[in-house]
Amino acid sequence: MKTYRPLPSTVTIKPSQIEGLGLFAKEDIESGVVLGISHIEDDRFENGFIRTPLGGFINHDTESNCRVDYEDDIGRIITKKNIKEGEEISLTYNLYSVDYE
Repeated sequence: MKTYRPLPSTVTIKPSQIEGLGLFAKEDIESGVVLGISHIEDDRFENGFIRTPLGGFINHDTESNCRVDYEDDIGRIITKKNIKEGEEISLTYNLYSVDYE
């Protein structure tokens, strides 16, 4: 029998020094690991996508340790650096465009 896991077994949710709650490594995670699906593009929802629990709790950092790769309207979080146990998992992202003109 399959069971639903909203987060990979290597990740947990804890209070963040960045903002609110965040994702943290429960063990060392190597660079290049796909943590899972974070976003699914869908114009019927606010901001044009659905966030999974993985995408909903990841915080923004300009010096992030992960990236999102999109394929077929599905965003997957991939580590771009080695992440140590206890380290917060982060992305560089924004949900809006700024027009400076």
